[in-house]
Amino acid sequence: MRFAPSPTGYLHVGNARTALFNWLFARQQDGVFILRVEDTDVERSTAEYDRKLMEDLRWLGLDWDEGPDVGGEYGPYRQSQRLDFYKKHAEKLLKEEKAYHCFCSHNELEKERKKALDAGLTPVYNGKCCGIPKEESTQRIASGENAAIRLRTPDEGIISFHDLVRGTLQFDLSLIGDPILVRSNGIPAYNYAVVVDDFLMAITHVIRGEDHIQNTPRQILTCRALDFDPPVFAHLSMVMGKDNTRLSKRHGATAVDQFDKEGILPSALFNYLALLGWAPPDGHEVLTKEELVDLFRLEKVSRSSAIFDYDKLAWINRQHIKTLPSHTKAEYAFPHLNDAGLLPEKMSPGHWVWLEHAVEAFADRIDLFSQLPSFFSPLFEFSLSTMDDDAKEILKEHCSLAVIRSFSDKIERIENFDYEAFGLMAKEIKEDTGCKGKDLYHPLRVALTAKTSGLELNKFIPVVEEGAKLAFPKPIKSCAQRASETRAYLDL
Repeated sequence: MRFAPSPTGYLHVGNARTALFNWLFARQQDGVFILRVEDTDVERSTAEYDRKLMEDLRWLGLDWDEGPDVGGEYGPYRQSQRLDFYKKHAEKLLKEEKAYHCFCSHNELEKERKKALDAGLTPVYNGKCCGIPKEESTQRIASGENAAIRLRTPDEGIISFHDLVRGTLQFDLSLIGDPILVRSNGIPAYNYAVVVDDFLMAITHVIRGEDHIQNTPRQILTCRALDFDPPVFAHLSMVMGKDNTRLSKRHGATAVDQFDKEGILPSALFNYLALLGWAPPDGHEVLTKEELVDLFRLEKVSRSSAIFDYDKLAWINRQHIKTLPSHTKAEYAFPHLNDAGLLPEKMSPGHWVWLEHAVEAFADRIDLFSQLPSFFSPLFEFSLSTMDDDAKEILKEHCSLAVIRSFSDKIERIENFDYEAFGLMAKEIKEDTGCKGKDLYHPLRVALTAKTSGLELNKFIPVVEEGAKLAFPKPIKSCAQRASETRAYLDL
């Protein structure tokens, strides 16, 4: 198997899914997974994209047995370093007259292409140069004329192949023409380079997107001309948005590193990408890499378009978050909370212990780690002046005044306040004031959070009390401070 991206942009969902399906199939079959970088597009390929590509693949959880950075028996693994291979095989085809030089200019070809399109026809090369004698071609090239190399193909007939996903596919040879193998600047065309590379790297199976289906007959014809056995092909459906249009930025994140920045776990994205076009036999969708390798079946991949559902991804991410140890959750949470200005750049051991407890308190409420700053804000922000109307109405009630006066008096006398102390105090306040139920607990919540809802107080109180003892960019007020400020606000 091979995953062969071009380093002309960031790794996006469609390519990541293709890489993952190749990896799953290779691992399941005890095969070899190769990373080959197709960087012959000199103008758009960059070292930065090359580096980021491998970084994103590794983040997702994919490794490769052979590739540019790890080497291997069939290297080099960048097409820009394999030009001699392409030249050698092109010369062989020319010598055997299975290919010929084409001297048509770009303008000529564009003119013919436009003419065909205007007539409602499929643009096909007209074969203008296929009859030029070999000696004449050689002489023209020696005199400095530029020429591409084209493959000779039959003018009529049918070419077919069996696709592991789509079954038997057939193509009319009259609509294919003579494809370019090598451009006039000496750079190999995609459909030629991949054929040479796949053969020399002993690739047996090619899994790729359905946008490559039209390339396949040209590649098979090139294989035949070179006396190569073509690999087995499997073409995956496109990844679409919910509106059935091709997934794009307007639907949301599309690049792998964007999901990382939003707080999606690599294990969750790996899990979800595997479900795009394939479903596990038992219907259980939250799966580990090991389980996916065991269950995945290429022949069960759907021909229908795969719909990328961000809500489904978020749900799967929540399930994966739940399985993480507390310290790992804290590590994932840190950059998001630090960027929001809630945590110090240099965390002490005490800060990390507190963060573990705090993240654990909110873990069952979040789908993404990027949501944590909004959940954490009540810990750091206690402002009675910005309370909503519902909270203000609660504080106006008769019971609220009595409850908060009693609470403030009692909490001042306690040195180490915790939830157990709060429970005992609530019972005493109930006896002192006669207030119970919501008349008791609603004002207590507002006095501690300045909100009418939020984290359960059995989780909120310990996190606030621990945090009040630590130094943060924005200090956390203790429960006693909050009670005192609420009492002052009510002028009790």
